[in-house]
Parts: sequence; C-alpha cells; structure tokens
Amino acid sequence: MKIEQERVEGCDYIHVHKDVIHKVNEQMPEEDKLYDLADFFKVFADSTRIKMLYVLMCSEMCVCDLAQILNMTQSAISHQLRTLKQMDLVRNRREGKTVFYSLADGHIKTILSQGLDHIEEE
Repeated sequence: MKIEQERVEGCDYIHVHKDVIHKVNEQMPEEDKLYDLADFFKVFADSTRIKMLYVLMCSEMCVCDLAQILNMTQSAISHQLRTLKQMDLVRNRREGKTVFYSLADGHIKTILSQGLDHIEEE
C-alpha cells in the first residue's frame, strides 16, 4: 500500500518581510498567555467534557442529573466538573443541599457553537 505525502509549500526565494514580522510581533500575546490559552483548549480535547458542556449549554443541572443524562457515575461527573471549574468553564450555585452547575459565561457557548459550525462545514 503506497501512502501519498502531501507536499508542504515553501518559499522558493528566502526573503524576510521585516515590516510584517514587526507588526505580528507587536500583536503577539506574551508567552505565558499563550501557554494559558493552550491549557484552556486542552480541556476541550476530552469528549466527556464536551458532552458535559453541551448538556450545560441546554440547562443548569446538578451532578445527579448530569450522571443520569450522560450515563456516568456521580464520581466521574464530579471529577470532570472539578477540571471544568478550575478552568473557569462552569460555575455552581447551591440551593439547599443541591449544587447546580451551568456554563460560566456566554463565551463558552460561543466557542462550542463555532467549533461545531466549523466541523459541520464540510
């Protein structure tokens, strides 16, 4: 079986465009911000967390409801919620003995919606 490799296009003539490089360097975030951004997107690399975020996009829920709808244990749900909360993707509120979870803000819904739009474009 022959595997075809896609050729990566490169410059035939080496010439640095200093004005473009200067402009981009001025706009680049600091290195630590880029690491934080990479960590932020790593959270989205887990299908269980994506499912949880989509469920919370539809409705605020407690751990019991999340476990029921996703067919998971409450312990597994709590573990994933801890990660989502540490990254400020979800927030919680207490009502008596029940803790309800929801998306932290509208940015999360936008990220999920745009990501889904992107993969459905094909």
